[in-house]
Amino acid sequence: MSIKTEITRLGVCLSVPFGCALLISTSITTNVGAAGEKNGSAQQQSFVTPAHSGTSSGGSQGHQQSPTTAQDPGPRVGAAIRTTGSPLSTLSPQELQFFQDGLARFVEIDSVKGGAPGEPGTGLGPTYNSNSCGSCHAQPAVGGSSPTLNPQFAAGADYGATNSMPPFLTIDGPVLEARFPYQMNSNGTVSSVPDGGVHDLFTISGRNDAPGCSMTQPSFAQMMQVKNIIFRIPTPVFGAGLIENIPDSAIYANMSNNAGLKQKLGITGHPNLSGNDGTVTRFGWKAQNKSLQIFAGEAYNVEMGVTNELFPEERSTPSGTCKPNDTPEDTTNFPASGAAINSDVVGFAIFMRFLAPPAPSMQGIPGNPSPRSIANGLVLFSQIHCDMCHTPVMQTASSSFAPALSNRNAALFSDLLVHHMGTGLADNISQGAAGPDEFRTAPLWGLGQRIFFLHDGRATPSNGGLLTAIQDHASSGSEANGVINLFTQLSDQQKQDLLNFLRSL
Repeated sequence: MSIKTEITRLGVCLSVPFGCALLISTSITTNVGAAGEKNGSAQQQSFVTPAHSGTSSGGSQGHQQSPTTAQDPGPRVGAAIRTTGSPLSTLSPQELQFFQDGLARFVEIDSVKGGAPGEPGTGLGPTYNSNSCGSCHAQPAVGGSSPTLNPQFAAGADYGATNSMPPFLTIDGPVLEARFPYQMNSNGTVSSVPDGGVHDLFTISGRNDAPGCSMTQPSFAQMMQVKNIIFRIPTPVFGAGLIENIPDSAIYANMSNNAGLKQKLGITGHPNLSGNDGTVTRFGWKAQNKSLQIFAGEAYNVEMGVTNELFPEERSTPSGTCKPNDTPEDTTNFPASGAAINSDVVGFAIFMRFLAPPAPSMQGIPGNPSPRSIANGLVLFSQIHCDMCHTPVMQTASSSFAPALSNRNAALFSDLLVHHMGTGLADNISQGAAGPDEFRTAPLWGLGQRIFFLHDGRATPSNGGLLTAIQDHASSGSEANGVINLFTQLSDQQKQDLLNFLRSL
């Protein structure tokens, strides 16, 4: 079988921002079984796989993985990643000031009353998953995803806290939050009544700034035993302002494109929608949050326990000794001026809104794959129709926030729709119009620098990483089955070229 693919300079620029420098020629001929060069020296770090066995997350349930010599090269390293985490390059001095203020708040560590050494933020708890936004959104820079070493081990024991580590956490595994799909019956069995909420890993019991507080952690071991627990890892927020500014009309138009091919492949994605105004929601693993401000407010309350103007009540109905602060704990700072007047939630949203997307690069990929291999991977990405869900580019609308967000080509590699991902990835949780096995198409920009993959971080460097993440897209009922079937038919070298391309993003 021979496939000839014409790549124009314009097409490459739209798909991959570094493509103009990478491919000056206008034609690449790809022969199946002979494309590119072998990346034979890919290096992989050793990580412990999170204990997902015995959970409703599933793992690679029902999917027979084909043997291959292709392997995930691993995260990009070196000088090529140093610009990640930077602000948009065309911000005004005033906008940059607000970005820097938001960044400072994003990395600030919270304590219960703000008086712990080195922890000036106020409102932690009474339950929490970590004590700083930046602790979990850290790889490869502030705003990213799970770092190499799990910060939850330090957060759970901080300042005298007496928490025990949940059995599914590992020091070199991903940051995790836990959700229980269903409520429990009084006799200790799982009911059919949906729960779906986050059950925080830690409490402030024992902390030096929470005297007299006594709260027990959830029985995670029991939930693992009865298979009533699922996990999620932090989503990167790079380029989030561009995603926020993609108009609904562009999302719907893109959904309608290539309708015949999508139907043939079994792709039937749809938007998640706001229950208030019916517009497209787009942030979170199930695209459950409408805006960056709502996204920030929910995370501040759910992940750190800080009440705020969007989520003003404590979640865990604590006793008085475990609820030392008036609520909401994060508010507008009326006596202040300039950027300081904003609440933390508004500051977080501004930081994410003005955070630039990661720049793709051929440099720093372990094994040093050739430019031709990466170029072939780009061809194959389209050839096997990964781009039917991972849309390479969508255009933003005009923005009243900043010209830097207006009428831009956002190379996010996502359609921002939710899709059925089958029994293997189903988490049995519904959020808005996203059902038990539906997830938002994850944006791929910055993929080259990530360590853990899929919504629960199950694909790690120790079990195949990015290759496992691709293969786990296939299971009974998944809209990706047609595409993954085409992936399995590629030669080992073509699979390697595709992996090398993805690690260049």
